[in-house]
Amino acid sequence: MTLSPTQTASASPSLGLFVTADCEGPVKFSVLIPAHNEEQYLRACLDSIAAAAAAYPQQVEVIVILNRCTDATEAIANEFGCVTLKNDSKNLSQIRNAGARIARGEYLVTIDADSRMTDAMLTEIDKNLASGIYIGGGVAGKFERMSLGIIVSAAMLIIPLLFKYGAVSVGIFWCRKSDFDAIGGFDENRLMAEDAEFAYRLKQWGKHQGKRYGTIRKAQMITSCRKFDKLGDWALVRHPSVIRAYLRGTDRAYADQTYYENQGR
Repeated sequence: MTLSPTQTASASPSLGLFVTADCEGPVKFSVLIPAHNEEQYLRACLDSIAAAAAAYPQQVEVIVILNRCTDATEAIANEFGCVTLKNDSKNLSQIRNAGARIARGEYLVTIDADSRMTDAMLTEIDKNLASGIYIGGGVAGKFERMSLGIIVSAAMLIIPLLFKYGAVSVGIFWCRKSDFDAIGGFDENRLMAEDAEFAYRLKQWGKHQGKRYGTIRKAQMITSCRKFDKLGDWALVRHPSVIRAYLRGTDRAYADQTYYENQGR
């Protein structure tokens, strides 16, 4: 794992907004983005973070964890002044945890490269954590497009997760780095559903601290439909075995098929 030097490009609208690898001083937010060949989506993700970071100049570092990238993902991350880290694991928990280990922020925020945050996201996270009421949490999210097939497929996954892990929101996670470290970050034994399992443990940790698990609704996450675009909106209806594999969380063949191979990118 190596840190890349920071590069700049005048084309980037966020130039100077993010804390770069060579900057010293306190950092409020560290935003972690796992990225495997994400040139198609990463720029929009970073633009959305830049808009949310405008209220916190030089207080937001963005860490892009480069996972076996063979496209322009690294160049785009460098253009925006992100901190980059290379990690070749086929394990999202290991990838995210690697980014968290080098994070300097008081608050950790996770987002996927094919998702975007709305402008008020970091402000809402700051308000929630500063209130002392919340241990952290997730956000309200939506797909960039909707259909009946997507609604049914999503419900087929969400309902069993609700029974297994309780009422937790996922998507973008937010918490103090100290609490992330206290619960051991993401479970590296899990290849899938690591997000729901992390949310469950964060919620339990919050109960011990007298705090609640929160869901931000005044800001949202918008995520791509690329898996539905590729496999069809009714994909989970036609292939319920994927849901069972997701709930188990340790099936290497399904994990590679669903997340870790190139996925047409």
